[in-house]
Amino acid sequence: MTTTISAEKSIAAWLGEEAESLLGHSAKINQNLLTLPGADIVERVYAQSDRPTPVLRSLQQLFGTGRLANTGYLSILPVDQGIEHSGAASFAPNPIYFDPENIIRLAIEGGCNGVATTLGVLGMMSRKYAHRIPFIVKLNHNELLTYPNGADQIMFATVEQAWNLGAIAVGATIYFGSPESSRQIQEVSRAFARAHELGMATILWCYLRNDVFKQDKDYHLAADLTGQANHMGVTIEADIIKQKLPETNNGYGAIAKATGQKYGRTHPKVYDELTSDHPIDLTRYQVLNCYGGRAGLINSGGSSGENDFAQAIRTAVINKRAGGCGLISGRKTFQRPMAEGVKLFHLIQDVYLDSEITIA
Repeated sequence: MTTTISAEKSIAAWLGEEAESLLGHSAKINQNLLTLPGADIVERVYAQSDRPTPVLRSLQQLFGTGRLANTGYLSILPVDQGIEHSGAASFAPNPIYFDPENIIRLAIEGGCNGVATTLGVLGMMSRKYAHRIPFIVKLNHNELLTYPNGADQIMFATVEQAWNLGAIAVGATIYFGSPESSRQIQEVSRAFARAHELGMATILWCYLRNDVFKQDKDYHLAADLTGQANHMGVTIEADIIKQKLPETNNGYGAIAKATGQKYGRTHPKVYDELTSDHPIDLTRYQVLNCYGGRAGLINSGGSSGENDFAQAIRTAVINKRAGGCGLISGRKTFQRPMAEGVKLFHLIQDVYLDSEITIA
């Protein structure tokens, strides 16, 4: 494979020792079982659903913006960490992003399809930028100022506020598996229904959250459990699912073994026939649970560290070859100088623009 991602370094070089495994893997779940991304994704898939016509227009605007315009793939900047993690933890490494305008500038200069952030950030800059890049209002957040710190997604904004500032989509998080998940499912389901009524698309962060998922491995990242979270997310008509990249599997069995109690329901074929230990197979199972890819899967870029560029490219290759529809990349981009953040976005997008990186 001689595919180049830039004049200075090939994709294989970025992937290092994993290059052959990631670029040459054949997935266990046949791609014929999936609805794959493409330039006609809105007409071919979403237009066959019950989504109102204005929602189709919003989805087309999202898929039709930025460097990945009209490819069926998405590159989105999410910045809700000022609430989720605190402004200090998020923006002290690069204080320019305390200013909402720089968040939106990063998304535009980075060639993103859209920017997903808080009501306050988008509301502050709506008249200057809402017509230039798709706005996605994140409706709920987990805040860490209450003592003792907890973990609960609560509504910070209404769908009507998102519509009034010119957003084309709303986003929300559900902590599946948490004691609060039943309330969150109902709140977000109502919000998404209202968003569709007003012509906005919906993106759901399908995260797991419960201390029981932390055993010998972090089963918050198990393919079987995150897959079921995705399946619940599309059930409340999320148009796009955001999920963390899976790193392990058989969370059902691990939790049952750790607790000595039966937990949930699964099937041996998930582990024998539908998945393997390979990251592309684990991610494809996530895609399968998004109605076979009819609702697009975007994986998150993860936290910022020393090898952000290589890790982001790795995640993009896995997502694309698994049948996902893109990446949502936050801390890796905004916790560094803007020029570097822009470069990282462009490197991610180059993976999706490269015709030699194919569905496994």
